Amino acid sequence: MYTDLWNHALALYARPGVEAACLHLQALDGDVCLLLCATWLQARGVAPSPAHAAALRALAEPWQREVVTPLRSLRQAWRTPAQHDPQLAALRERVKGLELQAERTLLERLQACAQQWPADAHASTGDWLVWLAPDQARGHDALEQLRVAAAGLQEADEGA
Repeated sequence: MYTDLWNHALALYARPGVEAACLHLQALDGDVCLLLCATWLQARGVAPSPAHAAALRALAEPWQREVVTPLRSLRQAWRTPAQHDPQLAALRERVKGLELQAERTLLERLQACAQQWPADAHASTGDWLVWLAPDQARGHDALEQLRVAAAGLQEADEGA
């Protein structure tokens, strides 16, 4: 099991179908960083609670709104024009790097928030994805795909 959230997120995101599922959940107003954090907390055996979910949301929402979303919007707005302008394409790549760094920073902040919560990787806990997914994503195939991939990653880690 990955002890840090960043490496857990990288390993999970690299699994087949996870990138597409995350992009679909993002289109449903899901915060991918929160959802990746949910799978990490689940793997660690941290029991979800209303207070813990609220603390994670309170940390993530302003960062997403004020830092990640503006960078993502700029990167997406430059997608077409950058195809015909090499200098703009280079700037777009730098914005993409900043967006990724902003997401990594958010994951580090989420980890710092949750690090002190008691964990028992062998305990049966509630479903963090239910607690942190937006209402419109609950029961959606993309959320189930993320859940299955996270369980597969956890099984692979435990078998190693």
